[in-house]
Amino acid sequence: MSTVVPPYSLWRSGDAISRLNASPHGTSLVIPKFLRSKHPRAALVEARPRAVPAVNGDTSLPTQLVLTVDRTDDLQAEARAMARAANAPFYSPELLANTYGSRPIEILRRSLQILVALSSFGIKLWLDKNSGQLDQNKRRRAAELRRIFTRLGPTFVKLGQGLSTRPDICPPEYLEELSELQDGLPTFPDAEAFLCIEKELGLSLDSIFSSISPSPIAAASLGQVYKARLKQSGKVVAVKVQRPNIEEAIGLDFYLIRSLGFLINKYVDFISSDVVALIDEFARRVYQELNYVQEGQNARRFKKLYADKEDVLVPDIFWDYTSSKVLTMEWVDGVKLNEQEAIERQGLKVLDLVNTGIQCSLRQLLEYGYFHADPHPGNLLATPEGKLAFLDFGMMSETPEEARCAIIGHVVHMVNRDYEAMARDYYALDFLSPETDVSPIVPVLRNFFDDTLNATVSELNFKTIVDGLGAVFYQYPFNVPAYYALILRSLTVLEGLALYADPNFKVLAASYPYFAKRLLTDPNPYLRDALIELLFKDGKFRWSRLENLLLQGRKDRDFSVKEALQPVLKLLLGPDGEGLRALAVKEAIRVTEAFVLGTVNDTYNSMPDFMRLIIFRDSTSRTLGMSNEEQGSMIELRDQVLRIWRLLQSSENFDPALLQPIVQVLQQPEARSLGGRIFSGITQRLAARLLQQVLRASTTVSASTV
Repeated sequence: MSTVVPPYSLWRSGDAISRLNASPHGTSLVIPKFLRSKHPRAALVEARPRAVPAVNGDTSLPTQLVLTVDRTDDLQAEARAMARAANAPFYSPELLANTYGSRPIEILRRSLQILVALSSFGIKLWLDKNSGQLDQNKRRRAAELRRIFTRLGPTFVKLGQGLSTRPDICPPEYLEELSELQDGLPTFPDAEAFLCIEKELGLSLDSIFSSISPSPIAAASLGQVYKARLKQSGKVVAVKVQRPNIEEAIGLDFYLIRSLGFLINKYVDFISSDVVALIDEFARRVYQELNYVQEGQNARRFKKLYADKEDVLVPDIFWDYTSSKVLTMEWVDGVKLNEQEAIERQGLKVLDLVNTGIQCSLRQLLEYGYFHADPHPGNLLATPEGKLAFLDFGMMSETPEEARCAIIGHVVHMVNRDYEAMARDYYALDFLSPETDVSPIVPVLRNFFDDTLNATVSELNFKTIVDGLGAVFYQYPFNVPAYYALILRSLTVLEGLALYADPNFKVLAASYPYFAKRLLTDPNPYLRDALIELLFKDGKFRWSRLENLLLQGRKDRDFSVKEALQPVLKLLLGPDGEGLRALAVKEAIRVTEAFVLGTVNDTYNSMPDFMRLIIFRDSTSRTLGMSNEEQGSMIELRDQVLRIWRLLQSSENFDPALLQPIVQVLQQPEARSLGGRIFSGITQRLAARLLQQVLRASTTVSASTV
């Protein structure tokens, strides 16, 4: 069975306890007496599903009662974990200033260390600028900066990862290099990790685990992970342990970085964003990652929202073995999503898993707004059962509700090449202040997308769009919200994984079904307006767009024909739908005319020549005076409407009974009025065409007589 780690051996925790006094790194550790005790100080009961007790020999207690008991136990265990994390660190600029403002020697030592590392980089940039080689050396300097951040430790690794999502701060070359930063830092001594577990949980190691790996199976900037087996239940778990003194190191670094931010805001003109605000926001996220109980709660919330799909797996949390510095969660066997050969050996397809990740990400970003902000390959596993497992919930983010719809609208405007509307979207997305003039941005968007959109949008590479928008953001006074930068990073990572398996994969094409479904079924006013904008142009209904939306929306497994029909009718007949009703009347007349005249044309073409001569007095006469071009247009419109109807009929969940609510809506006074207007319009159009045909026939007879 494939796993994400190389082979390891499990050891008896009882044997391990005797080794804790002798650190393998040469440091003697004194373990408190209560930690050396073979008996735990307090009894622990795992908050996990358990056997149902028999009552008078009957074990068939109501399922709901059993679930309620389990849920109560789980909540109590979570409350105990929260109590253990009561003193977890939190980010406070004032507290950092009070703590480190009186430690000049520490500040000087760390400042020199950082200064020496970064000053050489700054000098090279200055030389590049003076020699006119700044652009040519961007890639090289970006790689150097990545290596410097790695050497400077956890804070700068996190900082580099954060900068890799900020196209308004960094040029594209730096974004790409910094996105490669991995938390592959040296491990800390195992003895210290085991001591931390015992101290945090108040129990000896052998009273918690029957076995635990002798060394970490993974190491990150903030902690390292062991594989263990719980003694009580026999469950295999992953145990993440925080690095010693990490709060102290991170606190000092953020104090210094924040001070630098004030200087940048004051003296550096080419950076338009508020650097101190960005540092504060990023520091808060890193400090949240230091509280493992918070991470456990993030995982629980993520599981509740998204693990309802059978192809998504989120591990459970063991609250009784979790604190602010120790996180114990269900072990997941799997393969990293970028290990294509290992995945295929299990009989799985990388693209299927990536598609699952894309659909789940779209739900995260645009449906509930709560999303995994760090989906790099190490946090996405392919399980042997073919599920996509999400790990590491330390960094999460949320998309504001109004922004979710604005993002979908932005995609619609991009599809329509409506660059003025795209530029205005940046107000709704909170990229620009309302007083900012977007007119200079429009030609930049037009130049980029007109070159990029030579093919259909579904064939676009998402990274190309991100790089292009990043260049725009970098040139103009954009203040890109953190959630949007993290969204770009998430989708770019998923597309990058897919490109390993299929160089022709396009994340936008894979996302189309979700966007189409949302546009067709979501009653949100913003999305309804976006749908109208997509379907109507210059007063005409674009049936080809509706047909394409239905074709794409049907590919989404959650698409519902009923939801796609009824909200549109409610909007059409609502109090604010007069403008739309006028367009609908006009289009309904066109469609009805197309069906009537199409039928007449089919009948005319099926007649023998002598009958055409008797009825129309000319076997070559055009049907009701229509030109060949007009006939073709009418027949194409009729055929398009028929194809759309067949699409609806062939939908998986279509049932004629679904039309009952529509019939009820059509019985409303507004609908009867609308029907009257349509009937009047089509009567006038057909009467005019009939009169035209009669006059044409009369003219032909008169000419023949003369």
